[in-house]
Amino acid sequence: MILMTSACAPGVSGSRASAKRAAENLTRKPISNSPQIKRTVDSAIDQTQYTTEYDPAYARLEYPGGDLPRERGVCADVIVRALRSVGVDLQKEIHEDMAQHFAAYPNKWGARKPDSNIDHRRVPNLMTFFERTGKSVAITKKPADYLPGDIVSWELDNHLLHIGLVTDVVADGTPNYLVVHNIGAGAKIEDVLMAWKIIGHYRMWK
Repeated sequence: MILMTSACAPGVSGSRASAKRAAENLTRKPISNSPQIKRTVDSAIDQTQYTTEYDPAYARLEYPGGDLPRERGVCADVIVRALRSVGVDLQKEIHEDMAQHFAAYPNKWGARKPDSNIDHRRVPNLMTFFERTGKSVAITKKPADYLPGDIVSWELDNHLLHIGLVTDVVADGTPNYLVVHNIGAGAKIEDVLMAWKIIGHYRMWK
């Protein structure tokens, strides 16, 4: 089994029923009329109802549009699936960019050429692609600077990398937006924006 080395270890999955109940009782405060942002955020939130497992194993995928069974995935899959809801296929986009500019991407896995089965599921590659395509915006310590639809990457306390998507759901008693991420127990929507060191901040539509 080949493990992905850019996200944290798996934990215990919650039930789909409890996830569905939680998703139906969210306080949402959208700030944009952009249909792309709305669909992206909706897709990320929907994932909390069916992605209940963390699975970092290497798998052969169709190309383009390949994916694991939707109940499984890692943190990067949250982003890939959310953006596919608006017609952005990161598997294809990253593979094509790496095929032309392989040396521009991190070489942490000993690969000698692009691999469309796994490259888009690795956080460093997502970060590099977003930076190369002009999606980076300022990293700050102010939660208000992180808007619905934004993508955030972190360095965890164990120095592994992690990624998630900012939603339009606010945390109880605060103005802070919740994040959808998969840190080991399936896709969750949680108040974790400022939980770790932010090392990447990306906005697909400015």
